[in-house]
Amino acid sequence: MGLKAAPADQALLLDLQEFDTRLQRLGNVARSLPEAAALAALEAELEAARRLASERLGIEEDIQAELGRVDSDVKVVEARIERDRGRLQGTSSVKDVQALEQELAALAKRQDELEEIELVVMERLEEAQTALSSARAEVTELESRVGETAENRDLAVTALETERRAVEESREALAARIPADLLALYEKQRARYGVGASLLRGGVSAASGVALTATDLGAVRTAAPDDVLLCPDSSAILVRTAESGL
Repeated sequence: MGLKAAPADQALLLDLQEFDTRLQRLGNVARSLPEAAALAALEAELEAARRLASERLGIEEDIQAELGRVDSDVKVVEARIERDRGRLQGTSSVKDVQALEQELAALAKRQDELEEIELVVMERLEEAQTALSSARAEVTELESRVGETAENRDLAVTALETERRAVEESREALAARIPADLLALYEKQRARYGVGASLLRGGVSAASGVALTATDLGAVRTAAPDDVLLCPDSSAILVRTAESGL
């Protein structure tokens, strides 16, 4: 003997299905929030910007070290020049004077070369510092945008969660009014086929969107009002109302 249930109880399944459809839709929205997609994109940009800033910091530090080495070389040359000048003033040997003057000329040339190198390195350092400042500014801006977008995402998630809880509470209250055996069949069909109940409107099953054949429609017409029928196409419980066109 097939399952039987009062037509009014069967009609409740349509409201239950509407709640389940809304819950499914909310789940889909939660999984594809535009705020979440925007946040993921911004986080990827931020990660790239941080890598770039780190690379530019490394370049700036390398140039700083290079400048330090050049500056150290300049100081060594300056010290040797100062020493040789002192020795030059303290000697009367023509041979020593010639040697010291030659060395001083070489040191002066080396000093000029090092100072030119120092200027070039300082220019490179200035360019590297400008590039580093730009990269850090980009990181700061993206961090701000990530924070704002994360806040918007959280607000959207909270709104969806609030709506989901309200729908679940309403569904729970409605499910408590439906006979257990009818509810169990609904849940079984919904779990298997995605839809638990379908309104028959004008001879067409809402779940499948397909008109019942003459044979199937005839079987529906001859069934008792409390017979629980299944849609031949969607396998959902076929709910008959005044709109069914029987």
